[in-house]
Amino acid sequence: MLAPTIDAPELGEAVGDDAGRRERTRVRRERMLTVGAPLLVLIVALGGWELFVRIQQVPPYILPAPSLVLQTLWTKWPLLQSSLLFTVKLTLLALVLAVIGGVALGTLFALSRTVEVSLFPYAVILQVTPIIAIAPLIMIYVDSVMGALLICAWIVAFFPILSSTVIGLRSADHNLRDLFTLYRASSWQRFRLLLAPSALPFFLSGLKVSGGLALIGAVVAEFVAGAAGKETGLASRIFEASFRSDIPLMFAALLLVSLCGIVIFLVTSWVSRKVLGHWHESELKRER
Repeated sequence: MLAPTIDAPELGEAVGDDAGRRERTRVRRERMLTVGAPLLVLIVALGGWELFVRIQQVPPYILPAPSLVLQTLWTKWPLLQSSLLFTVKLTLLALVLAVIGGVALGTLFALSRTVEVSLFPYAVILQVTPIIAIAPLIMIYVDSVMGALLICAWIVAFFPILSSTVIGLRSADHNLRDLFTLYRASSWQRFRLLLAPSALPFFLSGLKVSGGLALIGAVVAEFVAGAAGKETGLASRIFEASFRSDIPLMFAALLLVSLCGIVIFLVTSWVSRKVLGHWHESELKRER
């Protein structure tokens, strides 16, 4: 009696379905690991912190328990919310200005060697000078507190965008450059179709760095300014709480600063995946 035969197309479909199921399982397992492992570490760390404070009976003015920090965050939310909005606004404004200025100047540097030689050393000097050293001068010469804080945050976030843009524009494959020259492409065609796509991965990498640096610059500038009043950010809340020895409030404000930085990083990473995920090697999903 002959065994039943399976057509080649049916066999191919079966193998393809099985491979697809294995790939989906692998991706699901990887996502669970990516989310679950850090979450487990966080739960263990917070649980240990809570137990240590309760067992050792550590006073809250020395080390508050996580539960007390969350309680303070809830009770002081109206105060912290306004400060959070101010810090977020300052950070996003600085990041937007850094992107505009960094991309514009980086493009100019990449297209003109003379301009780069003339201005790039000053950009490096601006970057390597600690912001905490020049922030007091900015506070003196700029009348607006918001404007001074914005300048400080912009200085910190500006250079990574500039540097990554310049490197990206110069990283285009030389064979493609020769091909564009062979076909007598215009300067605009060369920039739009070759240089800009080559620079995009570098720019998005610099954007991830600048997002966090803009937040750091905003917080450091507020510490230096010692700003107080209606429009104050989370750094001012930390500064004010330190004078009052309100350690739970300091931890609550610090928690919001950290969460703000995490959100900025996640958003910039999501943008990078959406823009590069379907064509660039840095974001393509590889088989294990």
